[in-house]
Amino acid sequence: MAARCAFGAIKAGPGASAAHAREPVSEPPMLQPPQRRDATRNGRNGGAGAQAIELRLNTAAQLFHTLDPSPFRDGDLDAVAEQYIVGWARELPAGASIAIVVHLPEREASRPGAATLPDSIRHFFGVRAQAEADELRELFRFGRKALAIGLAILATCLLLAVQVSDGLGERTASRVVQESLVILGWVAIWRPAEIFLYDWLPLARRRDLFRRLARAEVAVRATPAAA
Repeated sequence: MAARCAFGAIKAGPGASAAHAREPVSEPPMLQPPQRRDATRNGRNGGAGAQAIELRLNTAAQLFHTLDPSPFRDGDLDAVAEQYIVGWARELPAGASIAIVVHLPEREASRPGAATLPDSIRHFFGVRAQAEADELRELFRFGRKALAIGLAILATCLLLAVQVSDGLGERTASRVVQESLVILGWVAIWRPAEIFLYDWLPLARRRDLFRRLARAEVAVRATPAAA
């Protein structure tokens, strides 16, 4: 069942290049949920079918950010278009091949800008994948430093707790100081433990998803004009 979604529909004006002349239009694009496609029809040689995410647009420029002056090859996708593609890609099985099918009117599909859409979409998600990979590396770098500091603090606190026990014996004040030092030591390694146990997982998932989208088969298909 098709899902209609308006995300800043734009199209090229008369006499302007498709990469730069973009004006608002009233008709939103038609975006369709993933459908099972034969892999060979999307240029693959495998036996398993690819999951196709379909987008119905009025112009090729409609897919890109309105205020981005870059040519299609380097331009950013519109935020809502990106959210739509990524949202449906998350719903697909982890091992499934992804295909993106862009439907354009015949006149738009024959323009030079339409031919650059497959490379533009893959390039955009490739850049996003690299950004997530860089952020993941930075997180691990910070985690290693935090872990080294945390372990040093933990060792110091445990050593001080032993010294307090030897110096003050088993009195109540001694027990309070010992327990406080132990708690402080474990709190010091709480943040690096959280990084290495949990925080890296969302970044790794987004990186892997963007890599899958960067490898997706992207096809541009002409839609015959309505009679």
